[in-house]
Amino acid sequence: MKNPIRIFDPTQPQGDAPQATGEGVDLSTLSQDDSLETVLAAWHDATVRLQETHEVLQAEVGRLTDELEAKNRELALQNRLADLGRMASHVAHEVRNSLVPVTLYMSLLKRRLESDSDSMDILNKVEAGFTTLDNTVNDLLNFTSHREPHWDSFFVRELVDEVCESMGPQLKAQSIEVLADVPQETRVSADREMLRRAILNLVLNAIDVMSDGGELSITSYLGPKGFELEVADSGPGLSREQMEHVFEPFFTTKSGGTGLGLAIVSRIAETHGGQVTAANCPEGGAAFTIAFPRTAMRAAA
Repeated sequence: MKNPIRIFDPTQPQGDAPQATGEGVDLSTLSQDDSLETVLAAWHDATVRLQETHEVLQAEVGRLTDELEAKNRELALQNRLADLGRMASHVAHEVRNSLVPVTLYMSLLKRRLESDSDSMDILNKVEAGFTTLDNTVNDLLNFTSHREPHWDSFFVRELVDEVCESMGPQLKAQSIEVLADVPQETRVSADREMLRRAILNLVLNAIDVMSDGGELSITSYLGPKGFELEVADSGPGLSREQMEHVFEPFFTTKSGGTGLGLAIVSRIAETHGGQVTAANCPEGGAAFTIAFPRTAMRAAA
């Protein structure tokens, strides 16, 4: 019996024992009696499979490269935000320290000018400007704060009512009706102050888009997967651009806005292991939903 001709097949593992290709001609069984045409066909078959494997690997390398570039961009953004956060925190503290004595002097000056209505009007406008500045400082401090949640057990409805009552005068002045569908018995364990801040920011956001009146709806759901709280308005809704960037720091469409309100809400949700999402309501307006997984919230009905 004549010795077989062994032709290297690059698509098959190499070893002591002959290996079959699995497709086409079995290269290990070719003998000297086989025609050149058969040998070339076998080699072509192996080359085609090698090319296919190369293309698959090349596509996978391309996909992984794209993922790596996206992660690098995300990391670079996080580093920039961290640097910006440290700078903003320092500036906010310095501004707040300067505001304290100025506010005190404003209060003393108002007492001396109570009988001068024209001067009081000017002082009220100056005071309103300082209030806006103080709110901006508060937003910066809340955005740059990285503290861990202080877990506490509380009823969500009580917290929602507390926030709505604090905004009562502004809601009434803008003819905004509040509809709260939050069960009295819904009790969760989370950072109460953080959740209060998140709800307040969402309510303020809703008030800003309903200057001519409207309806503010607050609903909650506590199920097997976790806790969800939705704040919806009857305003104009979100544009495509707003939907893409609404939770990015310093993105705002409001004149004088810091663009940190919704970014703070997003950070609070992430701190609790959850997330916040935005969507347009079918009947008009926008809805923002805070979702905390049960494991992170330690929630209980």
